[in-house]
Amino acid sequence: MTRSLLAVIDMQRVFAEPGSPWAAPRYAEAAAGVRRLLPAHRDRTVFTRFVAPARPEGAWRAYYDRWPFALQPPNAPLWELTEEFGGLATRVLDAPTFGKWNPSLAALAEPEGRLVLAGVSTDCCVLSTALAAADAGIDVRVAADACAGADDDAHARALHIMDLYRPLVRVTTVDELLAEAQ
Repeated sequence: MTRSLLAVIDMQRVFAEPGSPWAAPRYAEAAAGVRRLLPAHRDRTVFTRFVAPARPEGAWRAYYDRWPFALQPPNAPLWELTEEFGGLATRVLDAPTFGKWNPSLAALAEPEGRLVLAGVSTDCCVLSTALAAADAGIDVRVAADACAGADDDAHARALHIMDLYRPLVRVTTVDELLAEAQ
């Protein structure tokens, strides 16, 4: 059986709270899928957090000119994991980038293992993480029903794009992943 690492991408207040400019409208549905995946990945789970850099550089300067509300330190409330996950997250990786596939996450993944992705936003951070991990030769599974996008159309388009990368990236469901884990 292939050992899986579950990476729960950016289940943070900034993406959960309806008044946030970055709210994912189906955050609650994604959270329900994540909750279902957690028991099958007990000690093989990592949560990630998108955080703003102290000083944006390059194209990130224009990005934060557009989204100045987000230029807050990593300990700001908007970057906190939502309450339902904060107490469950024993391993948390912060990154000031959309993609979370970096040396810290790579160190937790097994070269012959599998990376299961869930979280937000499907059309940004999940997509960026999936493609970078696939480029590194990691077997990636994206739990479609444990992800949420900026809107339903963006979510569906991102899933379609990721599924074009088969067999490196495969879009699947929580039920299928849980059945494989047994």
